[in-house]
Amino acid sequence: MIRCFAAAALLALVAAPAAAQEPARWSFAIHGGAGVIERDSLTPEQDAAYRAALHRALAAGSAVLADGGSALDAVEAAIEIMEDDPLFNAGRGAVFTAAGRNELDAAIMNGADRTAGAVAGLTTTRHPIAAARAVMEQSPHVMLIGAGADAFAASVGLEQVDPAFLFTERRWRGLESALRQQTLPIPARPAGAPGPQAANDLPQPPLNERKFGTVGAVALDSQGRLAAGTSTGGMTAKRWGRVGDVPVIGAGTYASNADGCAVSATGDGEYFIRATVARDICHRTAAGANAQTAAEAEIADVGSIGGDGGVIVMGLDGTPAFAINTSGMYRGAVSADAPAAVAIYGDEALRP
Repeated sequence: MIRCFAAAALLALVAAPAAAQEPARWSFAIHGGAGVIERDSLTPEQDAAYRAALHRALAAGSAVLADGGSALDAVEAAIEIMEDDPLFNAGRGAVFTAAGRNELDAAIMNGADRTAGAVAGLTTTRHPIAAARAVMEQSPHVMLIGAGADAFAASVGLEQVDPAFLFTERRWRGLESALRQQTLPIPARPAGAPGPQAANDLPQPPLNERKFGTVGAVALDSQGRLAAGTSTGGMTAKRWGRVGDVPVIGAGTYASNADGCAVSATGDGEYFIRATVARDICHRTAAGANAQTAAEAEIADVGSIGGDGGVIVMGLDGTPAFAINTSGMYRGAVSADAPAAVAIYGDEALRP
């Protein structure tokens, strides 16, 4: 059953109306996935670990922006931090396919000129978001997939890793549980993976957390440029080369200064593709809606066709918007005018 929360009551605490404040000189927001994330599902230690991880990502992005750097650089810097953090489903700590592989997707978009890059099915590139940006800036293409995408990333000097680098025990146990439920065979542990007793990703959230651990960031820099980026390991036990919304420009990721918004999404990818969520939000802002109203309306539309998840949106006024129809989303924001603040549960406001 879809769980919908009234965004006006739930998220108005997060973002003040644009008219109530001067436009920020720069502004930045992130997410680390939405889903069934409730207070009794995380221990105090796990709760604290997620909040600390969000603050690290915000610090990376805000350092770029406070120094006059670009929105693109800030988005990439923060997402790389989360791609290296096993708490999230992106990069190291990504979920496994039914074949026992980590297959990584990412996308990035420059709102200033609407250039974009995306990758899908990476297995050896440490930072998929960097590969997506390289596709945008160093190739004539928008999307590369699979072995070719890894080969391209290596050819432009991006760090390559042994697939065992991406392995975490809790994601492997999550795969085993999912495959048992589907009565599918469990593959052999990946070559080079640590033994079952390894605890290389503590503190471990519960295996049944049922969240979408996709990570993303949206930014407005001091030059008024918008950017968005998203990175994910996809779905546990995915088969047949499944790809979700993250690398689909206009579904999970989109940015356009002309339309006045940047969007990163997390949720049921198939539904977000069908609803062209990120592009539709920018259509709404181009038609005059503010970022919060546009985000809430689009998530309501996704929910109406059966999809769960959330979005973060940055408008040209520098006010971040968050909308979800699940019980939680790891999220945070910081700006030139406001200190870094984070939240996890759906009924809480951002706080330092």
